[in-house]
Amino acid sequence: MQIKRENFRMVGKLGVIVLGMFCFGYALVPIYKAICEMTGINVLALGDRQIPGATPKLPANTQVDLTRTITVEFDANSRGPWHFKPAQSSLQVHPGELTTVMYEFQNVQNRTMSAQAIPSYAPAQAGAHFNKLECFCFSQYTLAPGEKKQWPVAFVIDPKLSKDVSTITLSYTFFEVGGKTPAAPQASNGVVLNVATIAPQQAAGI
Repeated sequence: MQIKRENFRMVGKLGVIVLGMFCFGYALVPIYKAICEMTGINVLALGDRQIPGATPKLPANTQVDLTRTITVEFDANSRGPWHFKPAQSSLQVHPGELTTVMYEFQNVQNRTMSAQAIPSYAPAQAGAHFNKLECFCFSQYTLAPGEKKQWPVAFVIDPKLSKDVSTITLSYTFFEVGGKTPAAPQASNGVVLNVATIAPQQAAGI
């Protein structure tokens, strides 16, 4: 019987200890916040207080170079009977800054078509530093007669871009996939150019 009573006492003591630890852990958060507010060592606690002129701020993106501004010009070339243009002709952005521009397209034909866009850059050295996070040029699209589409281009210019470059032109050529081969272009001297030779050269320069 005596051992049983001692066991009950031990269980009771352990229960009191567990309850005390639980209450201490529950009260630890408000206690910690009160101490931080009094000592001023917690920036978050200070920001929560109603201090005139004090507003919480998100940490700035240190990768954005605010000391530089680059003009990005947007160009669109259509090789076919459709409308294709950027929603705005140019933007001024900081290197490292995420920017989005919209391009508009409409199939004005009376038939369904499939098309794709190919980007190019000027100056050419900017292409390696022009990082597109979202672009319609990654896919082919099928549009019904008269159908309109708007596609975003989200990009970031690498801050490592040479400081000599202050203007970048992003140009898209939109062409029909599986469509009729256009007539061979003629040079000013009347010589017919070989389309089969031009196409690989254009593709290599993109």
